[in-house]
Amino acid sequence: MKFVLDTSIFVNPDIRRDFGDSPTEAMRVFLGYAEKLFGKVEFYMPPGIYREVMHFVEDEDLRPAIELYIIKKPPNVHELKIPAFVVYELIDDIRRRIDKGLRVAEKAVRESVIETDNVDKIIQKLRRNYRKALREGIVDSKEDFELILLAMELDATIVSADVGILTWAQKMGIRWIDASTFREVLEGLVAKLGEKNL
Repeated sequence: MKFVLDTSIFVNPDIRRDFGDSPTEAMRVFLGYAEKLFGKVEFYMPPGIYREVMHFVEDEDLRPAIELYIIKKPPNVHELKIPAFVVYELIDDIRRRIDKGLRVAEKAVRESVIETDNVDKIIQKLRRNYRKALREGIVDSKEDFELILLAMELDATIVSADVGILTWAQKMGIRWIDASTFREVLEGLVAKLGEKNL
């Protein structure tokens, strides 16, 4: 059994709370499960995701365990083939998002003409809505794309809370687990594999 891990497990406060109050504590708790599952379950991270996570993990004493239990592997981008429908879907999605972003900007301009004394608030609202229109639910970084490609290459399960990653994993037929349930999954695996003399 193989899992490809996303940054959100350790960094997103809403998800991380199942593992700990900080990224460091979340990593420590995760490593406890990884140790119990060692030899039965493999945990992977692409290098970009690993760098993101390690930026937040502050305890150097955890490094040896991280190196042992989390396999860092880039996807083989020279050999992987992606179905053409993915490119069609991506182009269609980007076009819809650009149109949506344009509507958000137009609305902000109209508001700024009416409320000239609240320009800073309107700009903040524009940025928030524009970011939501263009980035929410899309794979918007090289690291996210590497995560999907690695899971595809390894025939592994993605663990993430990122809506864009999970949406594209589903479109591409890749198994995924919402990171909000990952601790329960690990507990279940420990219990199940423990019955088999883990």
